[in-house]
Amino acid sequence: MGRFSPNGEIKLAAKAVFLFRKLKSVAIIIFLIPPWAGRTKNMLTKTRKEEMVKEIEGALKKSKSLVFVNFHGMNVANETALRSDLREKGVEYRVSRKTLLKRALDGKAEGEIPELSGEVAIAYSPDMIASPREIYNFQKTHQGIPSIIGGIFEGKFIDGAKMIELAMIPSREVLYAQFVNLINSPIQRFAVVLDQIAIKK
Repeated sequence: MGRFSPNGEIKLAAKAVFLFRKLKSVAIIIFLIPPWAGRTKNMLTKTRKEEMVKEIEGALKKSKSLVFVNFHGMNVANETALRSDLREKGVEYRVSRKTLLKRALDGKAEGEIPELSGEVAIAYSPDMIASPREIYNFQKTHQGIPSIIGGIFEGKFIDGAKMIELAMIPSREVLYAQFVNLINSPIQRFAVVLDQIAIKK
């Protein structure tokens, strides 16, 4: 056995006390700081959740159709461009939490709400076709993002495929132009025939 060294024992004891104090401080810090600390900004209060539900309910009341949009993968620049385009066409756009969206729409339409995959937003407008059409037009030039995953039309939940069919209906202006062209075409052909007859005479 080695010789007893008072200085060595004192140093060892001092180190032990130092480590104990350090561990005690860490334990106190861990105990005092809750696991959700630092995430309070992302937490919604009950009051704010109720406000968001009412906002969605209000959007549904003032719109003739509502589109569920999955915007996962969309960058900030494209989202800004989308919001600007929709605003110009009279379409409103709102990002929503799925749970709050389902709560707000519960019992507001017939059928079952379609699966809300990805990150979800809603687009809505007083015009029955404007919101799906403008989302569809934007996604065609932006690699399919955002995607239409369903919506509400004439008081019924519909899936993404049916909503896209609605989106492909031409606007009133396009239909009018097609109608005018359809009417004018026979008249134009008749005028050409008359010109040819006049030339031959």
